[in-house]
Amino acid sequence: MFDADVYFSGLAAAMGMAMAAWLVSVPLRDVSVVDSIWPLFFLLMGVAYQAQAPGMAGRSVLALFLVTLWAARLCAFVTLRNRDRSEDRRYQALRRAHSPGFGVASLYLVFGLQAVLAWIVSLSLHAAILGTAPLNWLDLAGAALCLGGILCETIADQQLARFRSHPANRDHVLDRGLWRYTRHPNYFGEACVWWGIYLLALGAGAWWALPSPMLVQFLLLRLGGIALVERDIALRRPAYPDYARRTNALWPGPPR
Repeated sequence: MFDADVYFSGLAAAMGMAMAAWLVSVPLRDVSVVDSIWPLFFLLMGVAYQAQAPGMAGRSVLALFLVTLWAARLCAFVTLRNRDRSEDRRYQALRRAHSPGFGVASLYLVFGLQAVLAWIVSLSLHAAILGTAPLNWLDLAGAALCLGGILCETIADQQLARFRSHPANRDHVLDRGLWRYTRHPNYFGEACVWWGIYLLALGAGAWWALPSPMLVQFLLLRLGGIALVERDIALRRPAYPDYARRTNALWPGPPR
């Protein structure tokens, strides 16, 4: 079920949160706060969609539970990770490129853009929450895939944090645990989360929500995610090209 008015209310909610976060970032001169609110966009939009849904169906409860679990974990992890760090290198490069007016420009270059992207991704969440079809095997498969993705993200983030906590690993590459099978197991988990939410939407008959997980995959592979992370990593970690040669970028597989 697609309801344009309900769907656009999600955009309004996301834009309101983006504006509030931007106002916080300006005096801090640090737009990295957007990384913490990225998962909260979806939680807020999910609540907005549910508030206008005809009822609290089983699928909507399941979808909200999964998104809340994912958003709470990711927001807490990113916030704790960034609390003693300076602004992320990506945003420092943007700040230099758009100085001296980056304080204003960041409203649409960073916060507004991410709000719009999150809104498009939320299409499958919108469809799952408003869907009225009975729960079926697609919902169970979607929930399992989503939970598996959250678990994969959690384990990968913990393994990386533990690796980075040892000064001796500063110039080395993590190629153990989940990182042995994919260079970005945390991003693989993220893809699983949104393909899982799409299966919930598909269980409601909303095949048209396919742009949601497809956009997530594009963002992870091309626009942000892997493309940005790997842009200069070989300069900082000389062993990375060999690791990249023998390890898949996103989808897990045996080392070559």
